[in-house]
Amino acid sequence: MTGALFGAIESGLLYAIMALGVYISFRILDFPDLTVDGSFVTGGAVASVLMVSGTSPFLATLAGGAAGFIAGCMTGFLHTKGKINPLLSGILMMIALYSINLRIMGRPNIPLLNEETLFSQIESWWASTGIDAALMTPFQALGMEGAAPNTFYVLLFGTLLIIGVKKVLDWFLQTESGIALRATGDNAKMIKSLSANTGLYIMIGLGLSNALVAMSGALIVQYNGFADVGLGVGMIIVGLASVIIGEGVFGRKSIARTTLAVVLGAVLYRIILAVAMQLEFVKASDLKLITAIIVTGALVIPTFSGQIKEWMERKRQQKALTQELKQERGQDVAKPQTD
Repeated sequence: MTGALFGAIESGLLYAIMALGVYISFRILDFPDLTVDGSFVTGGAVASVLMVSGTSPFLATLAGGAAGFIAGCMTGFLHTKGKINPLLSGILMMIALYSINLRIMGRPNIPLLNEETLFSQIESWWASTGIDAALMTPFQALGMEGAAPNTFYVLLFGTLLIIGVKKVLDWFLQTESGIALRATGDNAKMIKSLSANTGLYIMIGLGLSNALVAMSGALIVQYNGFADVGLGVGMIIVGLASVIIGEGVFGRKSIARTTLAVVLGAVLYRIILAVAMQLEFVKASDLKLITAIIVTGALVIPTFSGQIKEWMERKRQQKALTQELKQERGQDVAKPQTD
């Protein structure tokens, strides 16, 4: 069970990059971008093909992110220049990317177990440091060796990576271009009246969103040890679940807090999924059903909790008003009768 939890945290940190991309399109730009299902695979496809051909895993990962940026910009182009509905433009790009991904890969599946990846490079360096032995000491002292993961390098690498991505995104959203991007999503007509090119900001925003999604895909295929053309199915739901759960549990009072909430939401979503999959009556084929239940719960529970809070507040106010009226009546009765 603990091994599954550590694995959920590791994968959650990698999927959190994708969740930040979804946050940009759905929350900042208010754009229902379904390109995510395709660009996630595009990042993995480009990275895997390049690594198989001998390219550095680091450069291959960056190339995967760049491919996602191009895909996102194309979605923005279809919407801004082609005047196509936002939802439809994302669907069209997602469909096109399926064939494009097959063209890139040349086959439906590419194994990477015998290829050099970012994780294999880090693992080789990590093994020579002896850090695992030091981190295992507390578990051994408590007699909990079985609860510890086999290695901590993925957890540490994922944590440092997502912190770096989050910090860069927070900084960008506070710049002049970032503020204009946020304003485009909040009120496109207002920012357009200030002579800002809203079409360009939409294209850049969607490009940045899908670049993060594709980079996450490139990392996930290296983490899993294979790239598959069907890897991105339902990925938009996973991203939305991470955003919704994070905002609902951790709040969104500021940009920095919201991006942190999205990251933690992605990890929490993976933990919930891992716990659910450990139940005896749950089968592997139930994964999509569990995902739908989690997303539904994340959407419905905040609404119900808000209604309950409002009901309790009304009851409290009614009780306070009733007590106040009783006190006034008691004072009226206690006043002496004068002629």
